[in-house]
Amino acid sequence: MKIQKVVDDIYRLAVNIEDESYLFEGIWPIPHGISINSYLIKGEKNVLIDLTQNIMDFPKVITEQMEGASLAVEDIDIIIINHMEPDHSGWLNDFCKKNTKGVIYCTKKAIPLLKAFGEVPPERAVAITDGMTLTAGDYELQFFETPNIHWPETMMTYEKKRGILFSCDAFGSYGKVEDDTIFDDQLSQEKHKFLENEALRYYANIVATFSAFVLKGLSKLASLDIKTICPAHGIIWRDNPNVIIDHYKRYAEYSKGPGEREVTLIWSSMYGNTKTMLNLIVQTLNKRQIPVHVFQAPGDDIGYILASAWKSAGLIFGMPTYEYKVFPPMSHVIEELLVKKVTNKKVFRYGSYGWVGGAQRDFEARIEKSGWDLLNFYEWQGAPTKEDKQNMVQEVEAFCDELVKFTE
Repeated sequence: MKIQKVVDDIYRLAVNIEDESYLFEGIWPIPHGISINSYLIKGEKNVLIDLTQNIMDFPKVITEQMEGASLAVEDIDIIIINHMEPDHSGWLNDFCKKNTKGVIYCTKKAIPLLKAFGEVPPERAVAITDGMTLTAGDYELQFFETPNIHWPETMMTYEKKRGILFSCDAFGSYGKVEDDTIFDDQLSQEKHKFLENEALRYYANIVATFSAFVLKGLSKLASLDIKTICPAHGIIWRDNPNVIIDHYKRYAEYSKGPGEREVTLIWSSMYGNTKTMLNLIVQTLNKRQIPVHVFQAPGDDIGYILASAWKSAGLIFGMPTYEYKVFPPMSHVIEELLVKKVTNKKVFRYGSYGWVGGAQRDFEARIEKSGWDLLNFYEWQGAPTKEDKQNMVQEVEAFCDELVKFTE
């Protein structure tokens, strides 16, 4: 990748993680990769906004890109750390060993993390105050504390004269970024749709738990004249930054409900008796023109299940009883949904049992504080009969009726 001009003497420095076996945060699959972006302002005072991860040859790549602007690491006067997570600060220790003059600007909560993550003494840093402005030559940089988007020490940096928001994790997405398509106006309609899906998955995996803070942050930024958004992951939004702002607002508001009129169906089966009902349920939803996204546990990655469940107003769980309780792989899915605060959903559960039931009782106990409205459930012993199948259609029809009312 090469250095890219954003506007005037503001540049994007970036690397792509392209290894398909790599798990983002050690958890989330990124089969389409992800970019890690830093930003350089060249002027009377040279400013570097966010760093990069200290893996592979990333620091070397960023250093070479800086050289494309005729600057070296030693030439940086101001280092702005919007977020201390290691994909944005991992290079800090080595960087500060080489650059001994740069002053770090970060939030007060970030200062102890400089030592903890980068062995950088707090004397190198200035703790910003919310709304504080730093003038660097022709550039006016205003800092806004945006806690829990998505760590408590997070902030954003706004260049006032040009209306550029350096948003770090906010407004980001999965997906590698090629040199010829770093801006939103360079993307095809198909690519826009792809990135929207990757932005949703990124949000559900990384940010969803903190949706209340996202809404507070959006409210704080609402008065700014934002002409360009430069995130730490993904493309730069210069043509219509409101597109990604609106996406994030919608994603955050899913936490309050009702979500979209669609269903995420997650199923498990031991010997095929629970699976037998799957096609019947999907067909019933299709007849009601309610989109359904089907996932298997185990089998499908929780990161994809989370993204779908976060958006959907309805959740259907199909799983058998296993030793008086929820089938273990489904137990993991439910736990992850609750950890990420997937809430305000209409829910239906079904499943087979062997010698005795118990999954429903366990399921209800697990979701007691979830904020889910469990509309009903249907269980049967062994293989489903013709009558069981007829009853299932009726139950799903009733579920659809309630889902439609919920999303009107």
